Amino acid sequence: MSGNLVAAASRAPYLDALNDKQREAVEATEGPLLVLAGAGTGKTRVLTTRLAHIAVSGQAWPSQILAVTFTNKAAREMRDRVAGLIGDAVDGLWIGTFHALAARMLRRHAEAAGLRPDFTILDADDQIRLVKTLAEDANIDSNRWPARSLHAEIQRFKDRGLGPEKVSPEDAERIADGKIGSLYTRYQGRLKTVNACDFGDLLLHCIDIFAAHVDILDVYRARFRYILVDEYQDTNVAQYLWLRLLAQKRRNICCVGDDDQSIYSWRGAEVGNILRFEKDFPGARIVRLEQNYRSTPEILAGASALIANNRSRLGKTLWTGGESGAPIRVRGVWDGEAEALLVSDEIEALQRAGTALGEIAVLVRTSALMRAFEERFVSIGLPYRVVGGPRFYERQEIRDAIAYLRLVHQPDDDLAFERIVNLPRRGIGASTIQTLHGLARADDVSLTEAARRTIGSDELNARSRNALARFLSDLDRWRSGPFEDHVHLAETVLDESGYTEMWRNVRTPDGPGRLENLKELVGALDDFENLGGFLEHIGLVMDRDDFAAGDMASLMTLHAAKGLEFDHVFLPAWEEDVFPNRRAVDEGGTASLEEERRLAYVGLTRARKSVTVSFVASRRIFNQWVSPVPSRFVDELPREHLDTVTELGLAREPNASAGLDFGGGEVTETVGRGPGFARLRQARRPAPAAPIEGKARRVDGPASAFEIGIRVFHQKFGYGKVLAADAGKLDIDFEKAGRKKVMESFVQPA
Repeated sequence: MSGNLVAAASRAPYLDALNDKQREAVEATEGPLLVLAGAGTGKTRVLTTRLAHIAVSGQAWPSQILAVTFTNKAAREMRDRVAGLIGDAVDGLWIGTFHALAARMLRRHAEAAGLRPDFTILDADDQIRLVKTLAEDANIDSNRWPARSLHAEIQRFKDRGLGPEKVSPEDAERIADGKIGSLYTRYQGRLKTVNACDFGDLLLHCIDIFAAHVDILDVYRARFRYILVDEYQDTNVAQYLWLRLLAQKRRNICCVGDDDQSIYSWRGAEVGNILRFEKDFPGARIVRLEQNYRSTPEILAGASALIANNRSRLGKTLWTGGESGAPIRVRGVWDGEAEALLVSDEIEALQRAGTALGEIAVLVRTSALMRAFEERFVSIGLPYRVVGGPRFYERQEIRDAIAYLRLVHQPDDDLAFERIVNLPRRGIGASTIQTLHGLARADDVSLTEAARRTIGSDELNARSRNALARFLSDLDRWRSGPFEDHVHLAETVLDESGYTEMWRNVRTPDGPGRLENLKELVGALDDFENLGGFLEHIGLVMDRDDFAAGDMASLMTLHAAKGLEFDHVFLPAWEEDVFPNRRAVDEGGTASLEEERRLAYVGLTRARKSVTVSFVASRRIFNQWVSPVPSRFVDELPREHLDTVTELGLAREPNASAGLDFGGGEVTETVGRGPGFARLRQARRPAPAAPIEGKARRVDGPASAFEIGIRVFHQKFGYGKVLAADAGKLDIDFEKAGRKKVMESFVQPA
């Protein structure tokens, strides 16, 4: 390309807005480049300006540039920003997510992967259904290895760039009793048979095609003069292999990322990809973006001191030319309720001082920690949104667990019955539920009562009757006790029902979090005198508006906060075993501890103006009171930048209430009304006037209509003669089906 164009571009006005390091990263176009972009240092500006600069300077046509992002939102933002610099020429760029770009390539060369160009990309539900079918054919125990878990294992292989033939014997042996390898092979074979692939295949097929067909790989190596990659620290092995294959010839690859913000190992990200960039691309240049445009010097000093304790990092130190601000506030209180009170009081004080709630965030290590803050926010009418997931009581596992407790407390709760009668699976299918609904409507009874009447008849097959009988027996046992208290009752229900075990067997990244949420729910019952009081409270909490718009504080996990920023950030529960998370550290050792520290670093660097870190002296974890010590991360914050105040010297019981009373007394009015568990008002319906779902309607009239000897008709069994009648059940000798016991609601005089 013309040197004159390059020289002219170096004087372009779009470069004037860059600092020295940003400009260096933009203009260093030749050879491999790693841009270590700290939090708030303007990495997006560098990426988009670099991309535009390459095009404006004539070093490549837009169609010769490949720009890779992790999300569609990031791709759109990059495209829009570049369009502002180069106009319509942006249409020629290859900008998109890994999966979108790989799919574009794969459609051009589908035959090389054994597919047709019109292949279907299956969504997650379809993938899991296919795995379920294949697992059943292979006689894999679905209780121990649910389809969702097996699907997750297959996707993990794909994230590591492993096809079925590359799965090691060790990996194959530890999963599904050694059957995972053959299951993976059949799964891939079935996908090709139906001309489909899943998300993992998009990259995996491209890698295989490039390895087997060098001529195809050379086409893309020749096409893309420059490759730009965003969030490189979050790449998995398959993404890394795909990029490396494309970049090896020209080596004009620029990866932008921050090793200190690599926090997604649980979904396949490999921090080692960014740490070994110089080894993968010898002679690579590294540019560190360290000037932060977001946070105060105090916040940056705290974050830098904290992350410096990690050994696996390339190293950089954030700084800012901005004005000094408040020190990092560290607060120690007695318990979780006091912590929620502290945070809510501070948020209200900020609001009174003129801060918009949208500029305030509470960031927690796990979703189970949200409950106390949600309870407090609802009780005082503080508008909030949960970012990256539903509110605590709206989560699937919490709704399911509450449905169990509702049905134990109130046997006629049809909504609860229908939700959990086959959860976990008990062999009670849709046709059984349909039969129960028909009887319940015909006899004006609840589904529970309909089930009791049905299990003594031949309306259902033996398997369904036995499953229903066991379920009803469990309900009766849970209702009759004896139990130490309602907390013990809840633990027993979730354990004996198999619901806890169901989630324990789901080997997906969200499985442990769901178990923690269930344990948090059980612990919450201890705040109430009885189960009824708790369920009433849930009804009131859920009976509120979902704030679709308006000014709201944000509540989210630290993982969900990455990429966001707020004026004021609260970081509760900085305690050992909570944060760093004990389970993570036990499973991953030093590597996981360093990722936990990176997560703390992410939390600190979300804040522009103030950070409040808090810990407690006593916390109820999974219904057990523990006395945690402050997190090691608190000790790693520089004292000269801290404002530390604790209440721990006060004469007060560790588990004493902080002024909140959700168990009785006056109930604070909640803000609005909204979706969730409504308190059940049992709908009693009159007997239907016409057959329901194929069932014969009940004929109103004298009891003699079903007198012994009368001929009757049953939709399923046909014609027969009544031999005996007792408590709504008829003993009938059917002409073709033989002798059966049926509910009188399902027959009519012939």
